Amino acid sequence: MIKKNKPKKVLILGSGALQIGQAGEFDYSGSQAIKALKEDGIKTVLINPNIATIQTSENFADKVYFLPIKVNFVEEIIIKEKPDGILLGFGGQTGLNTGIELYEQGILEKYNVQVLGTPVDTILETEDRKLFNQKVEEVDLKVAISKTATNVDEAIEVANEIGFPVMVRIAFALGGLGSGIVDNEEELREKAQKAFSFTTQILIEESLYGWKEVEYEIVRDKHNNCITVCSMENIDPMGIHTGDSIVAAPVQTLSAKENFMLRSNGIKLIRHLGIVGECNIQYALSPTSDDYRIIEVNARLSRSSALASKATGYPLAFVATKLSIGYALNEIENEITKETSACCEPALDYVVLKFPRWDLQKFSQVSTLLGSEMKSVGEVMSIGRSFEEVLQKAIRMLDIGMDGFVCNEFEVEELDRELQQPSDKRIYYVAKALQQGYSVEKLNDLTKIDKWFLYKMKNIVDQADILKGKKLNEIDNLSLLRAKQFGFSDKQIGILTSSDEFDVRNYRKELNIIPSIKQIDTMAAEFPAQTNYLYMTYNGFFDDIELGEEKQIIVLGGGAYRIGSSVEFDWCCVNAANTLDSHGYKSIMINYNPETVSTDHDTAHKLYFEEMSMERVLDIYEKESPDGVIVSVGGQIPNILAMKLHKYGVNIIGTSPEMID
Repeated sequence: MIKKNKPKKVLILGSGALQIGQAGEFDYSGSQAIKALKEDGIKTVLINPNIATIQTSENFADKVYFLPIKVNFVEEIIIKEKPDGILLGFGGQTGLNTGIELYEQGILEKYNVQVLGTPVDTILETEDRKLFNQKVEEVDLKVAISKTATNVDEAIEVANEIGFPVMVRIAFALGGLGSGIVDNEEELREKAQKAFSFTTQILIEESLYGWKEVEYEIVRDKHNNCITVCSMENIDPMGIHTGDSIVAAPVQTLSAKENFMLRSNGIKLIRHLGIVGECNIQYALSPTSDDYRIIEVNARLSRSSALASKATGYPLAFVATKLSIGYALNEIENEITKETSACCEPALDYVVLKFPRWDLQKFSQVSTLLGSEMKSVGEVMSIGRSFEEVLQKAIRMLDIGMDGFVCNEFEVEELDRELQQPSDKRIYYVAKALQQGYSVEKLNDLTKIDKWFLYKMKNIVDQADILKGKKLNEIDNLSLLRAKQFGFSDKQIGILTSSDEFDVRNYRKELNIIPSIKQIDTMAAEFPAQTNYLYMTYNGFFDDIELGEEKQIIVLGGGAYRIGSSVEFDWCCVNAANTLDSHGYKSIMINYNPETVSTDHDTAHKLYFEEMSMERVLDIYEKESPDGVIVSVGGQIPNILAMKLHKYGVNIIGTSPEMID
């Protein structure tokens, strides 16, 4: 169904260079926007100077301008291209702020360019802290007690009125830039002076440190239809930026009453604000009552929305684009089921975990402590059927030498201090503490991590204790299966039983303990899924798909972004999949980075959202029997695997592993 009265040519503002808080997720969202517009016959003009992205490739947008995303450059493009519509929400904070400037300077009105989707007035109401708080209070919802300040003395006066400790936040900032909790006037003066060097307004608000942090992704169309696509719960409490938090989806520790309350309040506020398209709402929830505070609304695509899209299989950026050009939710087909529309809320019969990756060790002067300013350079997403399983999977996916939640050797001097002060290694200190006999109550007191999560982590430690010191052939079928269901890799089990990884593999296969392939369908199997969006688990009894199709080739992806390996490998992987497709081959993508185009449901013939470990690649290879594996487009991780896979008899396509070695 093609929409009438839609724009003929749309300008899309990209996000420019990758930076902390703004990375490959905006290549994914912009690429989806271009696909959605082209499907409606709309011409697309993209401004984005990042050469490593899919969206700037040929055959994507009708025109690409490799220019800075600045008002004067955008105005020149508007004069030349004469677009009648513009999308502001697909280029992160950079695109959004530039769009606001274009609007405020009257440039969009001067050249008759219509802002598609959420109106600019609404964007301003979500970005300006004072306006936002007013809008929330208009519908009798709760925000943190706060006041704005425009100079240092005013900030100190406000803080004394609210009472220390207080949270300092900055308007129109990316990745929590300049924000943080301060305990006294001296700390506040230092923080405020720094903040006012790059902003005109800061917000001083009550500290909610230790409260639960919960997020909902919500979409709304122009007819006021509104659904919640995904709920997410931060394992880390308030006080740590959500980009630096380990996040579970759907929410795990909330009661049905709490979940319904937050979901309903979110829809109430989004309708009141008048958002059209997609947004993210963040809450603080008291761990001891149902008291809550609304922290913020992002009236644009974000890293959280990329995660939510990949976690549910609901193509958020694609749907948001369609809503922006006038479609209603019930007019957009769900691309996964091909039977339902975009107005059906996803239902998850699995659990997803997002784990950030930091590269702080590369900078000698940088503090490894985490707070409200984001520091992570990338993230991974694991899918499974138990929390224990996804936690261990995610830790291995980080590619930092950790074998899982347990079996990691490191020294720590003051464990209590490390548990109290959140750092990039805190989750491993929690494992250490559990191994040393710390109670869940004590850990909850030190870390403020919810007891439910801590009990799940204790399950992993207890399972490791059952295996530790035994010989491999002494482990019975049930104990080994239980370990695999808790996410233990063959290598981990090998460490615990003083065995070789491949001895463990052979032993479990003898016992017929092999993983099942499960399909993400957005509707918890209520409707049959039409896409091969897959993960593997030991908490299943059969495979959801037919295996062993002819002319299949595996492409190993790039994994988590890190310094030195980023969106350029996503570009390589997507082009590899497209080239295979054009030559009559069916591509099987293995990758676990939710920020990428290569993990989109429609990039490859089959997508395995899975580890790129020796164990898992062999599991998929043995089940799918492909013609071969491409290791040359995903960067370092596939390269390191090349020789090992070759020795195991896997057909590596392209340069021989001996030559790579």
